[in-house]
Amino acid sequence: MELKMSAAEVGNFLEEVYPQMAGRFAVEELSAMQARVRLKVTDADLRPGGTVSGPSMFTLADCAFYIAVLGMIGKQAMTVTTNCSIDFMRKPAPGDLIAEVVLHKLGRVLAVGDVLMRSEGVEAPVARASVTYSIPPIR
Repeated sequence: MELKMSAAEVGNFLEEVYPQMAGRFAVEELSAMQARVRLKVTDADLRPGGTVSGPSMFTLADCAFYIAVLGMIGKQAMTVTTNCSIDFMRKPAPGDLIAEVVLHKLGRVLAVGDVLMRSEGVEAPVARASVTYSIPPIR
């Protein structure tokens, strides 16, 4: 399986369909069935105690998976999350988070995979998400 969109093309497409998210994410790597995406953490992402909030980590997992899927299927904005389960494993540092996506299955109607999230510069993961997306039929 080959990519249908480059990292730059996916980034531009995201800004087109989700302008409210512009500048929040950086697609650092995009290859067949994999992606590496950075959440540019701001004060709005922090919870009391100075750690990145769970909702921000969910947003990263969901958007990073969307990016990986779009890279493989092309501009299909209506591809949607059907399931996401997150295990929060340790407290993230108050800085950027990096998500590494692996697509395990990319079928005609479903994409299934995992997202591993780490604080920038820290090897131990802070969270892991198992994600399933529904891919709309091409009309």
